[in-house]
Amino acid sequence: MDTKLLQLLEGDCKLTAEQLAAMTGKTAEEVKAAVKQYEAEKLILGYQAVVDWDRTQREAVTALIEVKVTPQRGDGFDRIAQRIYQYDEVESLYLMSGAFDFTVIISGRTLKEVAHFVGEKLSTIDEVTSTATHFILHKYKENHLIFEKREEQQERFVFE
Repeated sequence: MDTKLLQLLEGDCKLTAEQLAAMTGKTAEEVKAAVKQYEAEKLILGYQAVVDWDRTQREAVTALIEVKVTPQRGDGFDRIAQRIYQYDEVESLYLMSGAFDFTVIISGRTLKEVAHFVGEKLSTIDEVTSTATHFILHKYKENHLIFEKREEQQERFVFE
């Protein structure tokens, strides 16, 4: 397994096979074969663009939800996680150490939509004992990418 190739793809999946070959010391054909194998083995799960939605007209709210659960005998957290990640609203789900068990990241068009998901779907799962919802107010950096301020948002001071 070529972790260097995987790291390069994770950083920029638009790099060509030729560019990746030059960066890894392999041939373009070796790179293409490796990528095809990684996709077949589910090491590479997909390719995704990181979009700065704040620079568009799309209205959305993203929430990070801390979830405490009662793990199930034999299944531990896995069955509960599977039930949670089946919801379309769930973008990411992580098992955590510490004061709570899962972090669930979801997006909705409005605060009300997110509240509906937490109140009507997530908190009604029998094993869920409590939730705490935190709304993301502004993204500064995600997946190693810095979100730039929009020019019209930059403050301007006038001194007379």
